[in-house]
Formats: sequence, structure tokens, C-alpha cells
Amino acid sequence: MNPIVESLGKEYLNKELPELNPGDTVRVSVRIIEGNKERTQAFEGTILKKRGSGIGKTITVRKIFQGVGVERVFPVYSPRVEKITIVRRGDVKRAKLYYLRERSGKATRIREKIEKK
Repeated sequence: MNPIVESLGKEYLNKELPELNPGDTVRVSVRIIEGNKERTQAFEGTILKKRGSGIGKTITVRKIFQGVGVERVFPVYSPRVEKITIVRRGDVKRAKLYYLRERSGKATRIREKIEKK
């Protein structure tokens, strides 16, 4: 990567983030600007995939809203993303969960990961 771009991105990389994996249900708090007002909006859903590394790392989060699937791609280190909270950990066996797009209702359930203490 270009050293100039790398040095510019270093200030955003120090953001404290939890370990994010596909199958996890997360709540992403995003700063939204409407006119001259600014507010925070939460987007809660399942992580379908992770991609990239460093400053360009993104996660794709999917939720069902009024019977319609909604997917959003969040740049993890964006200044617009205030915080990412893990609601529950999912236990899946693959890195990309595209198969969830064709499923609806109870077929989209993901087993919860049981962590040892």
C-alpha cells in the first residue's frame, strides 16, 4: 500500500473494536447527518461477510425489515461508525453466509456459539 495513504489511515485504526465474525449478530451505531442536524441510528443484523484489511476493512450486515431483506456495507474504521456492539455470537462453518439471502423466517436462524470460560 502507498505509504502516504497508510500514514493518513493510522489515526482511524486505533479504534477499539470487538472480534467480528460472520454469523455474529451486531448493532452498528452510525452517525447520520440530516440538514444541519446530526443523530445516531442503530442498524442491527447478522454479519454476512468480512472483507479487506487495515483501513479498508468492511463488514456486510443483513437484517429483515418489514419482510424485506436489507443489507448494508459498513467500513469498520469509518468516522461515521460510532461503535459496533456484539448482541450474540453465531456458530457457523463458512466465511461467507450468502445462503441466508435465499432463506426466510426460521430457516435463517444461526446456532449460538457457546464460549468456554
